[in-house]
This record gives sequence, C-alpha cells and structure tokens, in this order.
Amino acid sequence: MTTTAEPATTTHPPGRRHSRRFLFATMGISAIICLIASAVLSIDAILLAADADANLGCDINAAISCGAVGISPQANILGFPNAFIGLATEPVVLTIAVAGLAGVRFPRWFMFAANVGYLLGLVFAYWLFFQSMFVIGALCPWCLTITVFTTVTFFTMLHINVIEDNLYLPERAQAVALKLIRLDVDLFIPAVILAAMVAGIILKYGVYLFS
Repeated sequence: MTTTAEPATTTHPPGRRHSRRFLFATMGISAIICLIASAVLSIDAILLAADADANLGCDINAAISCGAVGISPQANILGFPNAFIGLATEPVVLTIAVAGLAGVRFPRWFMFAANVGYLLGLVFAYWLFFQSMFVIGALCPWCLTITVFTTVTFFTMLHINVIEDNLYLPERAQAVALKLIRLDVDLFIPAVILAAMVAGIILKYGVYLFS
C-alpha cells in the first residue's frame, strides 16, 4: 500500500527512541504478542464452549485461572469470545507497523482514526482487567499479557501521531504535546499505570498467587 499524507512536523524530536523505525518496530512486536495471546485465548474459548470444566494450561490456582475468566459473561461481552476481537484487530495494527517500517506515511485522518480506535481498545482492556480483579476474582495470564501490550501499542501509536502531527491539535497544544514527548511523559504514564496494576494484584492476592 502506498499513500501520502501531509508533511510531518519539522520539529521532530531527535534520538533513536523517536525514530519511525524504533516506534513502528515496537508497535509491530506488541501487536504480534497481542495476536499470539488472542489466538491462545480463542482456542481456550473453543475448549470451554465444548466443556465448561475443561482444564486449561493456565489454570494454576484460584487466583490465576484462565478457565474462571473464560466462562464469565465478561469474556463474551458482544456475544462471542473477546479474543476474536483481537484476532480481527491486531493484524490491522501489525499491517500499519510493517507499512510504517517500509516508509509508508498514511493520511492524517487514517492515523488519527487508528489512534481513536485503539484508545477504545485500551479502555476495553482496562475494563476487563477491573472485572477480573474485582468481579470475577481471578486473573488470566494471557489477558494480562494483552492488557500490557495494548498499553504499549497505544502509547507508541500516540507517540508516532504526536511527532508526525496527526492528531489535529491546535498549534499551541501540538507544541505542548511534543514537549511532553521530549520529557518522556509517554513512557512515564504507562509505566505508572502498569506498576499500579502490579501493585493492585499483589495487594489483592498476595501469597495466593503462588499457592
């Protein structure tokens, strides 16, 4: 696919971390990991559909149980396994990443729409994490993997869209966004979010994680 877009902003931050190669590679690797996790969860969903008492590979104890999460209503929020959504959407993200590595520059509207769409996916992933923690009462390692790398993908895509001026921000807001990128705020925020999740898991389950 070859397409063109408006020229990227001329105030692109220097350094490897801000390069297209690094950012699109990070996004692509994260998408691959999410796709693998979605595939495993899809297989588990099929097994659970055939036998709700099936013993899955990640049914470790009461706190870590893919089966307990997989048979919950939250695992089929749209009437089919949530993992199928990942199977449908992650290849799109991977395609964007590969195209970006090849030098393709998508139109601003496309990258903006992709970021909005992935924001919805991120919110959904966090909602599912909350449900697992406080409603279902069990954790799914593959689901947690998706949550982590959905976070990485979103902030990487956001990073790309800020430095390439794809978010339709006013000039002053764009300047602020670039400054925050230079200050590594896009690293700090996801690090805090993921650290809070880990702390929450440890505080809630403690030794039960290893029993």
